[in-house]
Amino acid sequence: MRIAVIGSGGQVGSELVGLDWSSYLAEHKVEVISFTRAELHVTNEAAVRTTLSEVKPDWVINASAYTAVDKAESDSVAAYSVNATGPEILARCCAELGAKLIHISTDYIYPGEGSTPLTEDDAVGPTCVYGASKLAGELLVSRACKEYIILRTAWVYGASGGNFVKTMLRLGADRKHLTIVSDQWGGPTSAVGIAGAIATMIGVVTDQDAGSDDLSHLWGTYNFSGEPHVNWAQFAQAIFSEARSMGLISSEPIIEPITTEQYPTPAKRPLNSRLSNQKIADVFGLQPDDWRASLRDMLAELREKR
Repeated sequence: MRIAVIGSGGQVGSELVGLDWSSYLAEHKVEVISFTRAELHVTNEAAVRTTLSEVKPDWVINASAYTAVDKAESDSVAAYSVNATGPEILARCCAELGAKLIHISTDYIYPGEGSTPLTEDDAVGPTCVYGASKLAGELLVSRACKEYIILRTAWVYGASGGNFVKTMLRLGADRKHLTIVSDQWGGPTSAVGIAGAIATMIGVVTDQDAGSDDLSHLWGTYNFSGEPHVNWAQFAQAIFSEARSMGLISSEPIIEPITTEQYPTPAKRPLNSRLSNQKIADVFGLQPDDWRASLRDMLAELREKR
C-alpha cells in the first residue's frame, strides 16, 4: 500500500511519516512517500499531477495548510490558494488516479456559537478568512472526488512545529504572570492522536474494502478532537502543571483569565470549538484523543530532546 503524505513538514504530517503503520495495517506492507511544502506545493497543479501519476498512491493524505490565522485576514489570496485551490487539485488528481483522499480541516468552519459539542451536521459559518478558506476547501474536495474523508480537528499541538503548548512553555519560562483567554472552549488535540486516527480509518476502509464493493457509508466528513473540553486558560494551567512536574520549568506563572474582547486579534476566533466525536466513534470505533495523556507524552519527548 502506497500512502502519499502532502505537507510532511507540519505537525500532523511529521507524525504520519514517523508512524508505525504496521500496527494499523498488519497484513499490508506500507510505503509512505512524503512531500514537504518545498518539495511539492499543493497549488502547483502540474507538479502535483506529475508527481502523483509517478507515485501511484492508494491514499493521499493532505496535511498541508495555510494556518497563519491572523495573517490570512490581509493575505486572503494565499490562504484560499493553499486551503481551497490546493485541496481541489489533489481531489481531482485522486479521482483520476483512483486514489482515496484524506483532507484535514478545522473547527474554524463553524460560527462558534453555543456551548454544546458541534456535530458534522451543524450549520457552518466561518467568522474569519482562514475558516472561510478551509470551508471552501472542504466543499471543493467533496465535489471533485467521491472517495474522500474530511477530518475536522481543533487546537492541534505536537512536538514539532509551532503551537500553543510550545508558546506557553516559552512564556512560562520567563514570566511570572500571564493573561490567557478563558471564554473560548475546545478540545486540545495531539498531532500524534490525529495521525493515529487517520491510520485507523485507513485500516477500517482497507478491511471493509476486501469484503464489499460499496464503501459509500465510510466517505464524508468527521470530527476528531481531544477531550475533556477546556478553555485556553485551563489548558495553559494544565501545561504549566505538567511541565513543572517534569522539570521543564522551575515554577508555574500566575494565570489571569481574560475575555476575548480583552484580547483583540485581527481574525475573530470561535468561542465554541467543542467538537462531537460521536460519528467517528460510531463508524470507525475511534475514541476522542485523551489530551492530558498526550500532553504528558509530548512534554516527555521535549524533555528528552533537551
